[in-house]
Amino acid sequence: MGSYGLHESGLVRLIRKSYELLGLISFFTAGEDECRAWTIPVGSKAPQGAGAIHSDLEHHFIRAETIRWDALLEAGSEAAARSKGTLRLEGKEYVVQDGDVMHIRHSG
Repeated sequence: MGSYGLHESGLVRLIRKSYELLGLISFFTAGEDECRAWTIPVGSKAPQGAGAIHSDLEHHFIRAETIRWDALLEAGSEAAARSKGTLRLEGKEYVVQDGDVMHIRHSG
C-alpha cells in the first residue's frame, strides 16, 4: 500500500466513502461488558442518537457525557478524562459528531 501512496486499505476507503455518500456517522457507547458503534444520520442531535440505541432513551433523554474517541484513549479512562476536563456534558441541542463516545443519562 505504501508504494502506491495509500494510507488505508480499499475496504476501509469503501466504508468511509459509503458512509459519506449516505450521510451517516458513527458514535460509540462503552461499558464494562461491551463497546458498541451506532450509526446515525449526519446532523442528528443527542436525543436522536440515544434513540438509535433504544426509543425509551430518546423519550427520557436528560443529557449525554461525551468525549471524542481519541481523547478517551489518550486519557486512558473516563475517570481520567473527567479529571482532565475533556469529558463534557451535552444537552438536547448537541449535534453528535462522528467518533463521539457517549454515556446517555435518562430518566426512564
